[in-house]
Amino acid sequence: MDLVNPGFGLIFWTLISFLCLLFILRKFAWKPILGAVEERENGIKDALASAENARKEMENLQADNERILQEARIEREAMLKDAREIREQTIAKAEVEAQEKASKIIEKAQAAIETEKKAAMAELKSHVAGLSIEIAEKVVREELSNKDKQLKLVEDMLGETTLN
Repeated sequence: MDLVNPGFGLIFWTLISFLCLLFILRKFAWKPILGAVEERENGIKDALASAENARKEMENLQADNERILQEARIEREAMLKDAREIREQTIAKAEVEAQEKASKIIEKAQAAIETEKKAAMAELKSHVAGLSIEIAEKVVREELSNKDKQLKLVEDMLGETTLN
């Protein structure tokens, strides 16, 4: 059999094998992979929505703080110097606490998003790598009888494949 100039039969059966493999992959592999990716994407979207809500809450707190500052400016003229200093300290403390809380909420949301993203990528890479190895093993088992040639083919394929 000449592999440089394949005959019609070899081309036909290779095409049939490829189409069967493509059908099997589409039926059994793509749906779970896409489902997992979509699930992770929804988790990330929910985390982003939580972060946006935290940002809006922080804006509301800042608006409330500005309103409180306006009221404090009106009352400030009527109060004594000691009362004025105490009120300013209280307002400054409330702003710092509000900023700290908002920063913590945003940091937690960003960390959760990053963790989910990394977990999704790792799971996807693992799943795709496992499927690729199974498929390659089945194809190579059929095509090669010599174990040295099979190992060389797998190493060549793995060398050519890169996962981002």
